[in-house]
Amino acid sequence: MKVISTNIGEPKIVSWRGKEVKTGIYKYPVDLPIYLGKEDVKDDHVIDRKYHGGIDKACYIYAKDYYPYWKEKYPDLDWNYGMFGENLTISGFDEKNIKIGSIYTLGNATVQISRPRQPCYKLGIRFENQAIIKQFVDSLLSGVYVRVLESGEVKVDDEFILEKENSEGVSISELNTLLFHYDKTLYKDLLKKALNDPLISEDDKKYFKKHAS
Repeated sequence: MKVISTNIGEPKIVSWRGKEVKTGIYKYPVDLPIYLGKEDVKDDHVIDRKYHGGIDKACYIYAKDYYPYWKEKYPDLDWNYGMFGENLTISGFDEKNIKIGSIYTLGNATVQISRPRQPCYKLGIRFENQAIIKQFVDSLLSGVYVRVLESGEVKVDDEFILEKENSEGVSISELNTLLFHYDKTLYKDLLKKALNDPLISEDDKKYFKKHAS
């Protein structure tokens, strides 16, 4: 897996239901390396820190490989890497094969897979269609947030290298299934496994417990 694009966003004012709101989802490729800090990416703009940034959401990654799928659905958009609000666009990234809690070297940084993306209306604004929210959830192609265990620079062509796999953990795709497509008949054991995994965030576990009750 390799970094294809490093992306940074400037604050932008958009209209939502008759109100002006500020967002940092409009990210675009930059020529320089980006610096992954413990709670955000340096010089990026995290507007709503209730839902973005912080220890469990320090940096967002999305797969280059999924862009053709979305371009086919939205051919009239002005496409560039960073369209999903990701700081890093990476090739070869597959949610089915990457486990929550696994640790990777990424440029000069060390990161840990933490949480899948849960989209909000601002992604719909970026795509000029709120239908993208359900499509994004249904696709299971969520990308992922990472914890930054060791801060450092990341640049284009850096490798995303597995250092320690959480081999007994759940994959990003499985976690998305529990979050958005839970079925007690099919996924009861998976839910139990996720609840017992210390590397899954407490916020996600709170959501799971609603299913288990």
